[in-house]
Amino acid sequence: MGLFDFLRSDKKKEHEAAEKAKQQMEQREQQAAAAPAPAAPKAPSEMGGKYTDAASATKAAAERMAAAARPKSPPAAGHMPPAAPSPTSAAHKAVPVPPKPAPTAKKRTYTVKPGDSLSAIARRELGNEGRWRELYAMNRGVVGANPDLIRPGMVLTLPG
Repeated sequence: MGLFDFLRSDKKKEHEAAEKAKQQMEQREQQAAAAPAPAAPKAPSEMGGKYTDAASATKAAAERMAAAARPKSPPAAGHMPPAAPSPTSAAHKAVPVPPKPAPTAKKRTYTVKPGDSLSAIARRELGNEGRWRELYAMNRGVVGANPDLIRPGMVLTLPG
């Protein structure tokens, strides 16, 4: 047995278990299609102690629901119903109305002067020279790849 052969055997077991579950589900669907409608659920006293814990009762309920469900045929390709809720549906009322956009504030700009640097502009205009990175990020298209090369006359947009 190789070093990683145990992984292969685990995957094979998982695959076999998935195949078995799929076959069982198909059998249940076939039985449900052929069987008459299920009877009303029995009262706990009529079950004769069959369901003693919540886990088994839940499992039994899931099996009854799976048996009662009829197999649905998939819709024809390209014929999906519209996903948008209708104006009369409850879902339509639950969809929030997007807020109206706030009026855009006037963007502040700065024209580069001889001897300026991004950190000097950030200190003077933004109050913190450490914000030069934010200034550069907003104006990368104007400044270019090197933030140290700004030229007089460049018009920079200042962050808010």
